[in-house]
Amino acid sequence: EAEAAELAASRRLTVRQLFGRWQATDLQPHTGTDGKRVGRKDGGAFVSAQFERHVFPTIGNHAAADLTRQDLLAILDARKAAGTLRTANMLLTDLRQMLAFAVERAIIPANPLQGVQRRKVGGKDTERERVLSDAELRQLWASLPAARLNPRSRCALGLILATGARVGEATGATWADAHTDRDRTALLRAVAESAETKFGIVDIDARTWHLPDTKNQREHTIHLSDFALTCLQKLAQLRELDEHGEPSHWLFPDRSRVQPVCVKSLGKQIADRQRPADKRMNNRAKGTEALLLDAGPWTLHDLRRTAATILARLGFSTDVIDECLNHKLQSKVARIYIRDRRESDQRRAFDALGGHLSAILASDETAQAKVRQLHRAA
Repeated sequence: EAEAAELAASRRLTVRQLFGRWQATDLQPHTGTDGKRVGRKDGGAFVSAQFERHVFPTIGNHAAADLTRQDLLAILDARKAAGTLRTANMLLTDLRQMLAFAVERAIIPANPLQGVQRRKVGGKDTERERVLSDAELRQLWASLPAARLNPRSRCALGLILATGARVGEATGATWADAHTDRDRTALLRAVAESAETKFGIVDIDARTWHLPDTKNQREHTIHLSDFALTCLQKLAQLRELDEHGEPSHWLFPDRSRVQPVCVKSLGKQIADRQRPADKRMNNRAKGTEALLLDAGPWTLHDLRRTAATILARLGFSTDVIDECLNHKLQSKVARIYIRDRRESDQRRAFDALGGHLSAILASDETAQAKVRQLHRAA
């Protein structure tokens, strides 16, 4: 009778209580027995904020065992009616996972959202296909001086194009001379992780950018082409002293110089310069159309896709491109049995990519340099 009473009580958890248990059990980041990371990097902070805004006000105090599909679809339909389709899809995913957790623990008898498809809620997620052509890259490079971007941000665009790196990997990069001992390296890595970036070490002399841990939970080393080195040399010239009087350890430091800039900063700078004038945000860039291109808006991740597309056009195979971009191999058999990262092929690919970028952008940079010289002479 006591066990039956305890089970009945557990089944009467409210939705808010159920979420708390799910967050504490499944969403907290930790390492599994296989050495892989599980849980969510933010410990469920993002989904908690979403639930506080869209779920708990309606059903937070309802008993989880009494939830119906109608209750849950009403929440999702409200997001659909508001036009926030991506939010509707994310809520569907998270609600379904939380309810599956509850079913496994006999808190509820069945998952009310089982069988509900995304296409009926927020619609099928569409993959971006935006790739910048050579002509658009020239247009972008020509527009950078007038866009009044932070000088480091301009270097970041070239670096992402030349390496195919993710923006979070770029913002978490450190200079090799900052790593005087293991303790310093461990500290910088912890700072990068707390800033939600991917820690990396850039060594100009060795022409390498090493990422000991990445999104795919494996290390990755990027070969630095001449084009990439040019971007890094410009960044080195912009390097400033931190509060301790030492050169900043970060390629892209924040104002304190002791930690990396916010991972969203560069994306905001790009987006602010690609919006209609009447949509300009307060205290943000005035040149709202400075970086608009002929084929429409673009994002930082589109530069990564553009790098991959250029490599394909240059004749490199898909598996080499996947290794250059540190994609997870689609074939489980290949992931298990093929341990070669194709380093020599990657080096050739990065050099070819850098050579192509130099060829299509060098003339524009030369012309811009001449214009600047004329202005100084005047």
